[in-house]
Amino acid sequence: MSQVRATKEKATFRQAVSVSAEIAAPAERVWGLLTSVAAQRDWNSTLVSIDGAIEEGAVVVVVAHSDPKRTFKLKVSDVVADRSMAWSDGNLMFRGVRTFELQPTDMGVRFEMREEFSGWMLPMISGSLPDFVPVFETYANDLKRAAEQGREETP
Repeated sequence: MSQVRATKEKATFRQAVSVSAEIAAPAERVWGLLTSVAAQRDWNSTLVSIDGAIEEGAVVVVVAHSDPKRTFKLKVSDVVADRSMAWSDGNLMFRGVRTFELQPTDMGVRFEMREEFSGWMLPMISGSLPDFVPVFETYANDLKRAAEQGREETP
């Protein structure tokens, strides 16, 4: 089983965190977990709450354990079923974009998630951002566990 580890990149006006995981489940199952608000409430331990719709052009409203006093209203875009999507919030002053990608593998899919923060206010507020590395690792492990749960083992 491959280890799930997040990485962090930092520059003056850009900061990014990414994680990947090999998941032994079909893309359709993983995609279903990623795009169902009800399913996310069950498997995603990084959330306090999630509401809305995870579909092209919709807004998903998230409260995360990493910053429970803040509500994020994220626009869903660039949806390609069973492959990729993006969630974004902000403007030129400060913007966050989280991308999700599924790449087919011989054993299932490779899940990749990346969040990039940018904007001229980033240097002033980067110290107040939570450490997303453990959050991303937890998220990827939660998704992997949920997707692989109950799968039939091959002899």
